Amino acid sequence: MVALASAIGGGRSRSPLSPLLGCLLAVSFLFAAACAAEPPLPALDVATYNYTSFPDGGNSQAELAFSSVARIYQGALQVTPDTGNIGSYLDVMANKSGSVLLDRRFTLWRRLDDANKRQPAAAAVPPPRGGGSSNGTAAAGNGTGSSTPLVQVVSFNTTFSINVFHLPDSSPLPGEGLAFAIVPSRDGPPPGSHGGFLGLTNATLQGTPAAAASRFVAVEFDTLKQDYDPNDNHVGLNVGSVVSTKTANLTGFPLATNKTTAKNYTIWIHYDGVGRRISVYFDVRGNPRPAAPVLESELDLSEHVPEQGYLGFAASTGTNFELNCVLDWSLEIEVIPEKKSNTWLIIVAVVVPVGVAAVAVAAFFLARSIRARRNMERRQERLGHQLSNLPGMPRVFEYEKLKKATRNFDEKLQLGKGGYGVVYRGTIPAIDDPRTEGTMEVAVKRFIRDDSRGVSDFLAEVQIINRLRHKNIVPLIGWCYKKGQLLLVYEYMPNGSLDQHLFRRGVHEQRPFLSWESRYAIVRDVAAGLHYVHHEYTHMVLHRDIKASNVLLDGSFRARLGDFGLARVLDHGRNSFTDLNVAGTHGFIAPEYSVGHKASRQTDVFAFGALVLEVVTGQYALRGEDPRCPLLTDWVWQMHGRGALLGAVDQGLGTAGFDGDEAGRLLLLALACSSPNPGDRPTMAEVLQVLDKASPPPEVPPFKPQFVWPPEGGAHFDLSDIEMTGATTSGNGGGSSTAMATQDTAHSSSEGYFPVLSSGR
Repeated sequence: MVALASAIGGGRSRSPLSPLLGCLLAVSFLFAAACAAEPPLPALDVATYNYTSFPDGGNSQAELAFSSVARIYQGALQVTPDTGNIGSYLDVMANKSGSVLLDRRFTLWRRLDDANKRQPAAAAVPPPRGGGSSNGTAAAGNGTGSSTPLVQVVSFNTTFSINVFHLPDSSPLPGEGLAFAIVPSRDGPPPGSHGGFLGLTNATLQGTPAAAASRFVAVEFDTLKQDYDPNDNHVGLNVGSVVSTKTANLTGFPLATNKTTAKNYTIWIHYDGVGRRISVYFDVRGNPRPAAPVLESELDLSEHVPEQGYLGFAASTGTNFELNCVLDWSLEIEVIPEKKSNTWLIIVAVVVPVGVAAVAVAAFFLARSIRARRNMERRQERLGHQLSNLPGMPRVFEYEKLKKATRNFDEKLQLGKGGYGVVYRGTIPAIDDPRTEGTMEVAVKRFIRDDSRGVSDFLAEVQIINRLRHKNIVPLIGWCYKKGQLLLVYEYMPNGSLDQHLFRRGVHEQRPFLSWESRYAIVRDVAAGLHYVHHEYTHMVLHRDIKASNVLLDGSFRARLGDFGLARVLDHGRNSFTDLNVAGTHGFIAPEYSVGHKASRQTDVFAFGALVLEVVTGQYALRGEDPRCPLLTDWVWQMHGRGALLGAVDQGLGTAGFDGDEAGRLLLLALACSSPNPGDRPTMAEVLQVLDKASPPPEVPPFKPQFVWPPEGGAHFDLSDIEMTGATTSGNGGGSSTAMATQDTAHSSSEGYFPVLSSGR
């Protein structure tokens, strides 16, 4: 200490602070030493079991776990079967294995954390009689007497008497043996553990010492020599295998006897958990425990058995058999207490911050929910005000009634699904006259999107279609907006959409095949509806998504034009509508619209021409099966150039199934409508004259004209024509506008705008 203080003081001239620093250091060392000298762990409690005999119905019956063949009989534990019927000895006793274990599971060892590294305590299990090493202690070292224990292993003493009786008249030799065992499970011997496996293991587990079922320790008393045994009368220590790690001959003590007066033996087993050592003593029953053990060996249970296990007896017989009886048994074993639960600390450490976080999250979502509800209420109020001012306001439905009409929007009643909504078939009371009883079928379009753009789309569709009154336009019946749910109610079209009849595939194969008369009438109906929105209505309406899936057929197969989700109403004096993007479906989009984004009557006429070609040919506007000619328009024009125009008619009609004059009329009209240059296309008024046969079909050049840009007269763009939109389109993987062009494949994206009228094309 002085030397240390001198060093701090700095050489020969000592600082006045040196004595004080030395005292402080001394106090620090003493305090550290006091903290390190922790008290030893207290001695463990000891559990004691004492069975002087095993009477039928005694306490042992409830405290022991018996395997299927073991039982109590004549005051003893019969670990393997016993029978008094001489004729059944071989059937009952041969090739059997059994076990009798204490039903209680013991903690045999435990690891000590740094906080529990203390000096070992005094012995808890009393030392064996007659001297010998001290018994197990509360804390075990590392096998070398270390004062900083890492693993605590219990100590135990057990004493039991056995009787092994050989039946010479039934078995030439005794077999196989009896063992005191520490095993990981009380489920009984593993399958195939008869013979030399002593009810402890089997041929499979014997080769896998790391397996949980192989982690056992046993003291065996063997009566039949196997290849790995020294003889047929020995005691052995078995660790995970019946091949003993250490054996001792029992010279002078024949384990198996066939004398009428049986010779019984007492075994004393002492295990020292501190010294990691096992000692086995053996003598004739009634004699005191010998001074020297018959077998002694080092043994660390923590290395060979699970942390928790069971103690008891196991035995087996083979083709040679014997009676394996335990006459009495006593056991003293240290009991490691259960670890003190720190559950409350864990609860506090986990629940408090989690609770705080949960409150914060709940507050966040509550505020968000309140804002969303207020926004929804404002949208609903604004929408209600706007709809109430519409001329010819459609009926307002109660949400619960529409929910009931569609059986809570049952998927089985689903007519179509798209990016903006799902359409369901429903049944509501007749509404023309409230006094009239009966029901009517409707199509309920349920908008999926519940945001400002979704409300705008909803409102735009209502504003347009509510004012249209024509026999070839699908009528709007009513609407509903509640709890963020946007619903439109349309008249139900029992024959579905036109595409389901033209392209009968999958679920639509049962749709009736359209006759030529029906096809011609359908084209006439669609033309009449389109002429109405182009020329007869007070404002020009551009549909912008004419195609077969948006043509609905009523009960008489009369066609009605639907899906006005992309439609636009033009003020007086305007003839076109310019958008930042392109609306419609590929194959129906006019080239000048695709380039210049300007929609007009001519772009609707182009789409109508593609529709007529589908109706006549029975093919899709996009011919995906023919990469050399992917557009139906080009293919029909090639047929026209070869002078084989009627060869384009749907083959399913047959040569006698259509009117050649009408077919040629429709095909030429469709090609004229599909002209790449808008100035060459007819108006819908001229289309109706051709369809009514009031004028001849238009003259069409044999080869498709080249697209000219800009169109005749130039492309005109007025900033006032451009509508800024920013919603996402359904069906094309997300765009920046509701007017994005969509691919017309087996499932057209335009379903998202009005699936009730497309039903899944």
